Amino acid sequence: MLAVAICDDAILDCCSLEREIKDILEDMGVPYTIKQFHQGEDLLKAVEGFDIIFLDIMMRGLDGMRTARLLRKSSFDRMIVFVSSSRKFVMEAFEVEAFHYLTKPVDRLKLENTLKRACSKSERSLEEFIIISKDRQNKKIWLKDIFYFEVRGRIVYVHSRNGIFDYYGQIGELERNLSSRGFFRCHKSFLINLSCVDTYDHEAVTLDNGEKIVIAKRRYEAFGSKFLDHVKENGGHGKCRQRLQ
Repeated sequence: MLAVAICDDAILDCCSLEREIKDILEDMGVPYTIKQFHQGEDLLKAVEGFDIIFLDIMMRGLDGMRTARLLRKSSFDRMIVFVSSSRKFVMEAFEVEAFHYLTKPVDRLKLENTLKRACSKSERSLEEFIIISKDRQNKKIWLKDIFYFEVRGRIVYVHSRNGIFDYYGQIGELERNLSSRGFFRCHKSFLINLSCVDTYDHEAVTLDNGEKIVIAKRRYEAFGSKFLDHVKENGGHGKCRQRLQ
């Protein structure tokens, strides 16, 4: 299921783009949902859950570029496609990590290629979340938003950017499922997200949110090795600093 949002204060343009997207996705056999917005402010209030946003730039009130910056500031990391009658904003689009930039009138072939790439990227992200259950309710939590898991007795606490959630579970099962997806068990009670590591030494890891998580002495070398592998796999030298003693 591809969840699409279109934000354009020109209602006719918004409806026309929606028809084109529907036609293309139906030809591709891709299930979808589409919702229209005509103000950046309205989009910001309802952004959670969309995979891709088609965003007009020159809108009244909150324009598309400022809307995109606010989306990124709020940790929205899904795909943004700018749609504009002008190409003068292309360089600014790079600053907010735009997925693509389309000019009006939108070329159908370019739109189709954009949607194919978006579907491919979305499919690769399908397993990038966990679902926890509590009180007969299920909640989806994106892995990228999780700083670490903590276990106390039979309760697992998920420390995330959106708060702390708890449920009955086993940290050993989490370790088996998530060790290949960028998580490392640095202590019997903690499973941390390696992407959130800021600094570390022989005693503790400091995460992006400033919290310090203890490293068991016998796990320190394995942690260092795992962290370096994680950095290499993600194409960089990493932002983490090892504190020297």
